[in-house]
Amino acid sequence: MPDTVSNHTQPRPLSATDPELAAIVQAEFDRQQHTIELIASENIVSTPVMEIQGSVLTNKYAEGYPGRRYYGGCEEVDKAEELAKKRAQQLFQTEYYVNVQAHSGSQANMAVFLAAGLQQGDRILGMSLDHGGHLTHGFRLNFSGLTYEVASYGVRESDQTIDYDALAAQAAEFKPKLIIAGASNYSRTIDFSRFAQIAADCGALLLVDMAHIAGLVAAELHPSPFGYADFVTTTTHKTLRGPRGGMIFTRALEHHKKVNSRVFPGIQGGPLMHVIAAKAAAFGEGLKPEYRHYMARVQASARAMAETFIDLGWSVVSGGTDNHLLSLNVWSQGVTGKEAEDLLGEVGITVNKNLIPFDTQAAQVGSGIRIGTPAICSRGFGVDEAREVARLIDRALKGREDANALAQVRADARALCDRFPIYRSDS
Repeated sequence: MPDTVSNHTQPRPLSATDPELAAIVQAEFDRQQHTIELIASENIVSTPVMEIQGSVLTNKYAEGYPGRRYYGGCEEVDKAEELAKKRAQQLFQTEYYVNVQAHSGSQANMAVFLAAGLQQGDRILGMSLDHGGHLTHGFRLNFSGLTYEVASYGVRESDQTIDYDALAAQAAEFKPKLIIAGASNYSRTIDFSRFAQIAADCGALLLVDMAHIAGLVAAELHPSPFGYADFVTTTTHKTLRGPRGGMIFTRALEHHKKVNSRVFPGIQGGPLMHVIAAKAAAFGEGLKPEYRHYMARVQASARAMAETFIDLGWSVVSGGTDNHLLSLNVWSQGVTGKEAEDLLGEVGITVNKNLIPFDTQAAQVGSGIRIGTPAICSRGFGVDEAREVARLIDRALKGREDANALAQVRADARALCDRFPIYRSDS
């Protein structure tokens, strides 16, 4: 009897080949479809972005850079990477050099630290995590805090905004080699020109981590860091609405060459060509007029939510927002961030607990929740729906002891989701 060889590449649905995993994917689809997603770092990609990320490009290994690969057969993926780089520069209207291979925002920042010539024990100045900064900006348990000597700046207690005069004085005294601007939970406009002056005055290089506000920068709804920063990093998801990944811009060719070598072979091996192509797709979408309208709706919806919460008696950190997110002080109404996250999850609203400036709660508890509008606006919500979501949160948290009230919030949240489906169940 002749041997029979199965063709592994023939198309077969996941439900037939691995029903256990297919059930998990379906359950996650159902969760996303019927949940109001307010995590500020999440978004909903288009079907073309998903299609490209799941394409045959995932099969290709391509260590190196276009035209200088360590493997053969890279002609087509070279084109995809060059397209991603070209579109990234167009999107941000910049002539900065760009690397699109970083697997994440954290790895993008790590590559910059190395390219900037930082040695173990050198000084960096970044925003404090509990005041809105990011882990890679010097948090003690992160590689940045473990490797370098860190000083952290924060916000004024009076208005929860960055005190640039205090920052300048701190930089002059500390004399860091690198200053990091940017945040993961700061709702006000960042003055990049002031950061650049502070860095110049103390002889530091300036890294702007615009991961959260990149979409606003691209849509010209937030001042651009280009022309001020020596390095600009970003993730490609969040407001850019692309695949999960990172990207690095550099002003000087010398720094760009170092960034490339620090990404590969410094901290990464083969690039994820399917992800890089998906980045190109997302950047292409960002170049269309519809994207600017979307980002304007994201910004307007965040402002509307902040205003609604304040009208309902809640405390919003810094008194409002200029971008896509806001930080709600739930402890002002006697609820911890952890309690709020858990309770809202039960009624179909996803947020994340967060420390607020000058918080007295433990990090795993927090006094606040972070709320972002990118994902809800991707599924079609506008200002009216954003206000409705704020009212749902208010009803849930204030009615947390009333099972009937919570059941009604859950039903209303589900009905709102049903009005704006994210994908068809068969997509």
